[in-house]
Amino acid sequence: MNSFTHGPGEMFQGGKGTMRRILLVDDDPKILEGLRRVLRPQCHDWEMAFAQGGEAALALMEASPFDVVASDLRMPGMDGAALLCHAREHYPQMVRIVISGQAELSTALRVVPVAHQFLTKPCNAEMLRVAVERACHLKALLSDDSIRHTVTALGDLPSLPRTYQALTQALADPDASIQKVAKIIEQDVGISAKVLQLVNSAFFGIAHSMTNIQSAVSYLGINTLKSLVLSVEIFRAFKPQRELPGFSLEKLQVHAQLTAQIAARLPVPRHLADIAMVAGMLHDVGKLIMAWKRSEQFGKMLVEAQETPCPVYKVEEREMGFSHAEVGAYLLGLWGLPYTIVEAVALHHGPNRVPHQKFDAVSAIFTANLLAHEMEESSGGNPKVYSLGNFQEELATLGAWEMIPECRAMMEEIPAMLIEA
Repeated sequence: MNSFTHGPGEMFQGGKGTMRRILLVDDDPKILEGLRRVLRPQCHDWEMAFAQGGEAALALMEASPFDVVASDLRMPGMDGAALLCHAREHYPQMVRIVISGQAELSTALRVVPVAHQFLTKPCNAEMLRVAVERACHLKALLSDDSIRHTVTALGDLPSLPRTYQALTQALADPDASIQKVAKIIEQDVGISAKVLQLVNSAFFGIAHSMTNIQSAVSYLGINTLKSLVLSVEIFRAFKPQRELPGFSLEKLQVHAQLTAQIAARLPVPRHLADIAMVAGMLHDVGKLIMAWKRSEQFGKMLVEAQETPCPVYKVEEREMGFSHAEVGAYLLGLWGLPYTIVEAVALHHGPNRVPHQKFDAVSAIFTANLLAHEMEESSGGNPKVYSLGNFQEELATLGAWEMIPECRAMMEEIPAMLIEA
């Protein structure tokens, strides 16, 4: 039987068992009543609280933990941006969603650093259900609560200092073209991820997923990007907590670009070409997170991988029970990037955890990553831990082993600066 508590914060509770705890916030009681009505079918899976305004939401948060908070943006007193900022600081494990109607750009951009996803009013029940369930299911990727909290608390990702400087200079130049700005963004893992999060959010109102950086930059426009970079300061230069021998952000960025270039040349279906390229660029975003926020732990695993020698993801799996692949996929999934990208990132070391009927984006990123590592090891004199022979069984299962000679020949088309970096 459903139960309600009345007042500025209301509870609507469903059946027994493990329930998702969802907090919905709006200053308009009619909208809260509408949400309660359309979400009634979820009462067996969700325990829902309805708060009229930010102050009422704070009281409910302090009383008991929630998995997800979904808030209106424009509210009197404590608005949605301030509420979600408080939630990120004090309850980093909560997924933060904005549900809002039209708002001025300057107001809406205040939530960019603190919101994982953006939904528009009127928000139908299915749209909200998918956003909430997807965010909750992502938790299964990571068994470590502390790392989940670290990732959920992130509102941005750091970038290479020289890339960040080049972007700020380009955006400050009134004559800079969209193409020039897009080219700079394409070279950076962190900035690319954030741009794709924003352009795929309901706030910008596109009817389909966008997976091409140039198209995303063109859609957002120079003025919006300028506000994000120069005013909101959503991007920042990379400053790790400690020195990390064996880790170079420069090399990570180059490896990402090389993997993306290789993936773009592999025989995936045409509709997956942009997805494969973007997933190639973002596949090691988990390493960036670990180096930035878990530098001591990551540094020890890097040393162990070098001394063994073996790929660092094998040390991560042994020590943590998961790898940087799942860490990166968890963040990208929270940010609402298309599922096909999240899946390819999550499985780029273990593609055969899911069945394949054809050579798809997951297959392409696994293959491209190995080819990029092989190329880097052969040119840099590093231990051959990514020798393709060690992965023959996986490559054969994907139908990729027989195409390796052709792939190696195809790599001659890739810019020499990537191969030699």
